[in-house]
Amino acid sequence: MSDDDDPDQAPGRPEKRGKARAAGRGGARGGARGGERAPPKPLDAAALERMALRYVERFATTRGRLTDYLGRKIRERGWDDGAAAAPADPAELAQRMADLGYVDDRAFAEQRAAAMQRRGLGARRVAGAFREAGIDEGDADSVAPAIADRAVESALAFARRKRDRALWQRRGRSKAPRQTARRDVEGGAPVRSGA
Repeated sequence: MSDDDDPDQAPGRPEKRGKARAAGRGGARGGARGGERAPPKPLDAAALERMALRYVERFATTRGRLTDYLGRKIRERGWDDGAAAAPADPAELAQRMADLGYVDDRAFAEQRAAAMQRRGLGARRVAGAFREAGIDEGDADSVAPAIADRAVESALAFARRKRDRALWQRRGRSKAPRQTARRDVEGGAPVRSGA
């Protein structure tokens, strides 16, 4: 039997996909092009709008993040809209998505602030997250009273988290039981069955 003969390979059948990749032949990326993908097509107005719709459908986002995403995609893929020489304005498209109700900066800010404060993060961290997400000052100011109302609850959550971590470290464990239980469920440790 030679090195090319494969006992699992029936005569006259094409090579298995995994072996083709291992040998450097065929497969999705290892074809005649030498592993290189074709460059993506340049964007036009319709493709950019489809990309924006897909992004807001998949992610809770802000106008600032959507604008950054669309601008990055235009830089990466280029612009080719035939008659229109200048690329579309990502900020204008993001504003149109906001006008249609697909993007709501204030709702995003409220949800993000509540989630961060449940984890025990303070008003300064929340304000930093707002700046990073591109939420304008008006929307951030409208959420500020709710952040102030939850300040005590946030501080208590932070103190509980720190206390729990310190207790488990004193007992010689590196992680709190919630973290080790999560690891067990995710497959980090075998789960007993039937006993």
